[in-house]
Amino acid sequence: MGRDSGTGPAASAAQSSAPARARASCSRCHKRKKRCDRMLPSCKNCVSARVRCSFEDDDLQTASYPILYVQGLEEKLRRMGRAMAAQERNTPQAAEATPILNNNHLYDDFEMPEIAMVDPECIPQGVYGSQVGNTSTLADNAEVLIESPLVNPRPTPDQTPTFGQQLTVLSLEATAERHLGSTTGLSFANLTQMILRRLAPDKADFVFNSHQDNTTEMDLLDLSSSSNPFNDSFFQSLNESISPYPLLFGDLLFTDSAGSGTALDSLAWPSDETHVRRLVNFYFAHSHTLYPILDRSEVMDTLEKIHQDPQKLATQSPLHAFRIWMVLAIGSTAYSSVTLTEESESMLFYNKALQYSEQALGSDEMVGELTDSFIADESPTGPNTWFLVGTAARLALGMGLHAASSYRKFPLNVQQRRKRIFFSIYMMDRVVSITLGRPFALHDDDIDVTPFEDTDEEFIHADSISPQNPLQPSLMAVPLHILSLRKIAGNISRQVYGNVKNANLTLPEREAIIASLHQELLDWRRSMPFPLPDVNESVPHLNTTWYDFNYYTHLAMIYRPSPLFPVSDLKRIKMLEMAASMSLRQAFSMHQQQRFAYNWLNFLALFTATLSLIYAITAQPDDLSTVLRNTRAIADLDLATQLFETLGLKFLAAKEIQGMIAKISRRYKEVRALNDTEPSMGY
Repeated sequence: MGRDSGTGPAASAAQSSAPARARASCSRCHKRKKRCDRMLPSCKNCVSARVRCSFEDDDLQTASYPILYVQGLEEKLRRMGRAMAAQERNTPQAAEATPILNNNHLYDDFEMPEIAMVDPECIPQGVYGSQVGNTSTLADNAEVLIESPLVNPRPTPDQTPTFGQQLTVLSLEATAERHLGSTTGLSFANLTQMILRRLAPDKADFVFNSHQDNTTEMDLLDLSSSSNPFNDSFFQSLNESISPYPLLFGDLLFTDSAGSGTALDSLAWPSDETHVRRLVNFYFAHSHTLYPILDRSEVMDTLEKIHQDPQKLATQSPLHAFRIWMVLAIGSTAYSSVTLTEESESMLFYNKALQYSEQALGSDEMVGELTDSFIADESPTGPNTWFLVGTAARLALGMGLHAASSYRKFPLNVQQRRKRIFFSIYMMDRVVSITLGRPFALHDDDIDVTPFEDTDEEFIHADSISPQNPLQPSLMAVPLHILSLRKIAGNISRQVYGNVKNANLTLPEREAIIASLHQELLDWRRSMPFPLPDVNESVPHLNTTWYDFNYYTHLAMIYRPSPLFPVSDLKRIKMLEMAASMSLRQAFSMHQQQRFAYNWLNFLALFTATLSLIYAITAQPDDLSTVLRNTRAIADLDLATQLFETLGLKFLAAKEIQGMIAKISRRYKEVRALNDTEPSMGY
């Protein structure tokens, strides 16, 4: 993830020289158990030691570049094309010159429409005033922001960062296309940017300075340290995260297998059975309770056969081999998202699984596509999430998984498995589509099949379902309850953000929609499974705090400015303030419990919650210093800053956002202190 460059030649040079980072450590660093910065063409450790880095001889290594670096190259090509075209027009031999590609249309697919600008005068009064400025004019401007095209142009190196730019970059991690719809909160981000003018005495734009950071590697965090993450235990845990198992991958290194089919062919099954069991168990505790795609019994049978005789891996069917390697990949990815450890191991397992994917799809077309989609959903650096989930949805519709009539010919246990697969796709579709603000691939009106049973698979037989101990919670109760949340999120998306007809309803009718959705969320939170299954203490959604976090993030989605309510009254602003504030506190609580998943989706949710809090505080008509004294806004923003600092160890964009939020927090503190130091006029 890249960040905006600062102004000036130095910043431009830094932007133009953004380094590429390999997917895995170099051979020398891996052998020596050293932290490798993975810079291409040579890592810093090898350069310092004056030895040749294995990256220089590896033409199969894959690498990642910051998004803004690639966008900068695109912009540079445009400028060069325009300069060449202008030069040829001014040259007498222009008519004889070799025709060149019209660079003005070279990147049309990447262009994004301008967002409507607002009158600088139409903003709330400064911090010294007690009332918001012209309310009707502000309302008009808010409507323009909500209804206008929703994607900002990409930032150029001489621009300062804005909330809209950061949200655009975060959202587009999941897709190659540039359209972002209303549910992404992009219009809201731009509205928040405008509201921040209230923090400037001259009502000018609130400007964020872009801070270039020399830290280009993904640092890893020792969560056991609450004060100083960069201590001895941190580096010790870092070394341990780079495979403490000498024979885990045989004699193969990460760099040997990242892109080499020959190396992957010879990749042996991990020899550390304890580690394998840990990953498989974490998969079924974490990923399986989000998307119950696989049958645990089938996976465990395959695992047991391999454990008894590793040579039997070669005799497994492509489908079984694909599943077992992908379970390791997903289990490793999920574990890394909670512990902030390196993901080279999961990429190795993932690449190995892909060797069997085509043959596996031939025998069971859904499993491979779904599991692939899940990996992309957890890690935006993987395949294109948007297309993978869409493809899985099309396959599901083609197989009739949405229609109850297609289930009658199957035994009961097969019916339940097909339902779990279908509603896993449904949940993925809701998450990805709402995140990107795009239409759903699966529509509720087309679905007449009921959800899967609240029963674990071992109690489901071909012709009946055995009773399960009512005092022992079912694992399937968790994804069923999360499915209910995804349905509510779909209703919010459709009624608040997607149905243009609703915007023409009367005020009481629109308020009734908001109240109904709020009640649905309340009922969802009050009916959560209890007690939750106690299978792994690190799984976020097996803790009540996760449900609180999601309740408040969805509540904020209802009450922030939207096409249904482009302008918020004080009541809705107060509700938004409460929801955003509680979202951040629940996230920080999970962070303290070491239950927070540091992935792209939570990163985006935190950013949106922080924007919601900033908007709700700054847009209130009361004197801003009074609002700040009577709320926990500053303390909550400081919590958000700590969360973004931790996320910055994995996502470079989080460091930029951390600086932006910290600056707003400092300005809030100045405003609060200014009023506190004013002499009292009382007698």
